[in-house]
Amino acid sequence: MAKSIMIQGTTSNAGKSLFTAALCRIFKQDGYRVAPFKSQNMALNSYITKEGLEMGRAQVVQAEAAGIEPDVVMNPILLKPTSDCGSQVIVNGEVLGNMSASEYFQFKHKLKPDIMKAYNHLDENYDIIVIEGAGSPAEINLKADDIVNMGMAKMANAPVLLIGDIDRGGVFASVYGTIMLLTEDERKMMKGTVINKFRGSVDILAPGLRMIEELTNVSVAGVVPYMNIDIDDEDSLSERMLSKYKTGLVDIAVIRLPKISNFTDFNVFERIPEVSVRYVCNSEELDQPDMIILPGTKNTISDLLWLRQNGLEALIKKHAAAGTLVFGICGGYQMLGTVLDDPDGVECGGKMNGINLIEADTVFYKDKVRTQITGKFHAIHGALSGLSGMEFSGYEIHMGKTTIHAGAPVATILDTVEQAESTDGCQIGNIYGSYVHGIFDASEVANTVVKSLMEAKGIAVDNLTHETYGDYKEKQYDALADTVRKSVNMDLIYKILEEGV
Repeated sequence: MAKSIMIQGTTSNAGKSLFTAALCRIFKQDGYRVAPFKSQNMALNSYITKEGLEMGRAQVVQAEAAGIEPDVVMNPILLKPTSDCGSQVIVNGEVLGNMSASEYFQFKHKLKPDIMKAYNHLDENYDIIVIEGAGSPAEINLKADDIVNMGMAKMANAPVLLIGDIDRGGVFASVYGTIMLLTEDERKMMKGTVINKFRGSVDILAPGLRMIEELTNVSVAGVVPYMNIDIDDEDSLSERMLSKYKTGLVDIAVIRLPKISNFTDFNVFERIPEVSVRYVCNSEELDQPDMIILPGTKNTISDLLWLRQNGLEALIKKHAAAGTLVFGICGGYQMLGTVLDDPDGVECGGKMNGINLIEADTVFYKDKVRTQITGKFHAIHGALSGLSGMEFSGYEIHMGKTTIHAGAPVATILDTVEQAESTDGCQIGNIYGSYVHGIFDASEVANTVVKSLMEAKGIAVDNLTHETYGDYKEKQYDALADTVRKSVNMDLIYKILEEGV
């Protein structure tokens, strides 16, 4: 049986996912077989495994940090919000259906066998399991039949570390309040606290650390400084979404759709010093970018309506007519077409005109496409002609099928799950679209896109970074682990692991 430890937080975005990734890398460095686990995740950033199953992006990051292949058993339940009060429910990597919040609240206890089957698979194959909670364990209105915080800790018999975010302020009140709202048996499972995102001198913080230990009777395991670590984010609370300013020679504007998903597609550009990646919410922010990206979305039709109502659609069409490069990924690709048809109410129902920059129609079906792919760009014309013949890999995850009426396919792709070859995407002039998430991740592809944009502006192109994105991420995981190792009492962490609850 594996040893386990659970990471909970006083709030969403307290740093649970990153701290879990850090422990996964530290335990790996120390010679252990370690795996992450999150029973239920709510996020629009997801990933397709080699088996064609869907899981949360955070557990993929944690698996990478642990040096293992992502597996859907690491995240058996994924909730993908489709509205403010409803989500698509994905169990064991496959769509179960859409549920309202109240429907899911009544249903979730039925998923405990799925959770424990997934957890037990890891329990049989690893030395250590690092479990991540969700939100806060002190949401007293949600504690009935809890399956992701203290309910999960009890199912796994796992000791708990509580993460508090000092950057938001009120960290001692949130740590104390969280622990005090737990039941007595739950408080006994709380074995340590960690203060996260600290800026300043720990000496000044020390009196507060002693007091919170006395008040809660729980040891402070460490104080982790605020870190500038570039690791894939789980959801749209990401601080990278706040970037509004041009700081590089090349300006890429990503439209921040209300239901934006898989925005990790564009992280590769952020590591290139010559590039600014901005997330744009309205027409005033768009300015004069060198490239406009329409990203993936969990609800293409409603997000297109939002784009239309706030004036961004008209502005995108204006830029496109002036020659600005426009690239749509997945839902963004669907938006660029002529018609979106949802006869079965997969999203919002009904039929809607697209942006009409690509002559293609999309029909939504209930079956979701989920697969990893490899691909090769065709002989592309225009600004991105340098991509011609290059290879890439990624994954598809969407509910619609797009039929092209005019234009050239962007690439030939091989479905690595079904071993079926087909064409993907469409190009008409300076407008490009593709269903492939991760199409830019290969360093050669990302660098070529940036060089093309620089040359179009008459900027001399020096050597851009040739480090692979995979190597770059490995360095970030090591940097994360090094910082956390120096900041927390790892002897205490190992003691907690050994003693359990």
